[in-house]
Amino acid sequence: MSGSGGGVGGGAGGSPNNKEWRFNQTLRNVQGMLKGRSFPGKVLLTRRSEPLSPPDYSPRFENEHDEDERKEGSQEGEGQASGNSFDNASAKKSNPLSTSSSNSLPDAQGLVSGARATDSARIDKFTKELSRPAVILDKLRELSWSGVPPYMRPNVWRLLLGYAPPNKDRREGVLTRKRLEYVECVSQYYDIPDSERSDEEITMLRQIAVDCPRTVPDVTFFQNPQIQKSLERILYTWAIRHPASGYVQGINDLVTPFLIVFLSEHLEGNMDGWSMDNLSAQDISNIEADCYWCLSKFLDGMQDHYTFAQPGIQRLVFRLKELVRRIDEPVSKHIEEQGLEFLQFAFRWFNCLLIREIPFHLVTRLWDTYLAEGDYLPDFLVYISASFLLTWSDKLQKLDFQEMVMFLQHLPTRTWAHHELEMVLSRAFMWHTMFKSSPSHLAG
Repeated sequence: MSGSGGGVGGGAGGSPNNKEWRFNQTLRNVQGMLKGRSFPGKVLLTRRSEPLSPPDYSPRFENEHDEDERKEGSQEGEGQASGNSFDNASAKKSNPLSTSSSNSLPDAQGLVSGARATDSARIDKFTKELSRPAVILDKLRELSWSGVPPYMRPNVWRLLLGYAPPNKDRREGVLTRKRLEYVECVSQYYDIPDSERSDEEITMLRQIAVDCPRTVPDVTFFQNPQIQKSLERILYTWAIRHPASGYVQGINDLVTPFLIVFLSEHLEGNMDGWSMDNLSAQDISNIEADCYWCLSKFLDGMQDHYTFAQPGIQRLVFRLKELVRRIDEPVSKHIEEQGLEFLQFAFRWFNCLLIREIPFHLVTRLWDTYLAEGDYLPDFLVYISASFLLTWSDKLQKLDFQEMVMFLQHLPTRTWAHHELEMVLSRAFMWHTMFKSSPSHLAG
């Protein structure tokens, strides 16, 4: 998120007035998302009299809108088009604009009708970008940060991760070649007897076989034996081809968003009703290949998160502690006084990228933002985690050590819907915007 326009005022040269305008713009985005088109009269929003037209709130792209998008910016501040349900897949495919209503989730009931009216405008923009002879990835990232329409996710995610090339003419050929390469890797590394494996490889395969049934245990679909076998093949093949890290517990969780998204291209309706019997062997092979390559691309930017001692994650935990101290000193002081180490709860957050902390039906929406962040994701994860933790700031200050440990291990997120997740992302974006222009705030 450190590209042009990423900090408050767009860099060291930004004037105070420009900083205030950008910050007001951010606040308007957040309030627009929460209240539809009704903006409460907050002090910071009334310092300037001219109307603001917020862009999609992707922090790196504030200065990259073309003139046409500036005119339309005020229509799409809420970013509610994404949804995260896999219901009504066939209806979406036959009539993309129908997602204005079919994508609505329970939290959407609290929004005014004007917010829903932006769905078709966002879908039109996605359609426009995806139909180009060569997709402009910066524009696609900008749109995707606020959520991707579910039926577009497979194609968008492949593009954002660099697995599918932007050039439309090359796309099918590249995917075919990479899928065949995956099949060859499985044949070479997985489909062999244990007698041809080293002791380390046998141990790793056994650990993967133990972890697969534990993956997203509260989602029935992942208990399907065929799904677990696909997970096992993907994880083992990935680990063998990435010997610097090998398999680390937690990586099994990171495959699940890809599995669900690429399965949604072939299976219609709600995930609870999906049947693997409706897939051909070729379909399953292609889905596994796409998951494998997307996982590989995704983890390329976080290699030291899963090497020995996981130093990348330990750095993020340290930075989270420092950021929370800057944002909310009372809760930071209370956590310290109780003797609770951030490593005790935040390590899992960074290791599994919050997949275990929120309802699974929200994960793909969260990952839209993750993939839009690209190489900047590790940096932004610190802000997302701070926002996530401080959702319960008042609560945490009333708990002793043991109560905090229990609370943070069993967070009350089971009933969360889009509203709560968007709040977390919005606060993370605002704090990043405010603090990123002062890099010394996380010195050390």
